[in-house]
Amino acid sequence: QVQVKESGGGLVQPGGSLRISCAASGDSRDAMGWYRQAPGGQRELVASITRDGTTTYAESVKGRFTISGDSVLNTAFLFMNSLKPEDTAVYYCHADRKSGGMPLRYWGQGTQVTVSS
Repeated sequence: QVQVKESGGGLVQPGGSLRISCAASGDSRDAMGWYRQAPGGQRELVASITRDGTTTYAESVKGRFTISGDSVLNTAFLFMNSLKPEDTAVYYCHADRKSGGMPLRYWGQGTQVTVSS
């Protein structure tokens, strides 16, 4: 089992910056990442990072968002710059591991990010 908890969401003005954090505990993780879901929308990938530091970003956030994590993926951060109103969403952290070759994904409860003047 893996426990996942996000923190650091809030209200920020357009063009501003925000950092959200994700803490994971329990069984060792192979990857962590962030998805987001806007009102009325589907959950979409934002960014992910593997234990060896490989990162993946959605096209909509490339060049603006940066994901980082420690070497054992106890914590992952999402640094968000040049925020736009369309970045408003609930951001969900996930942690991945394998058990018996089966991929398992654990989710946090989510943290609200609102970009508005």
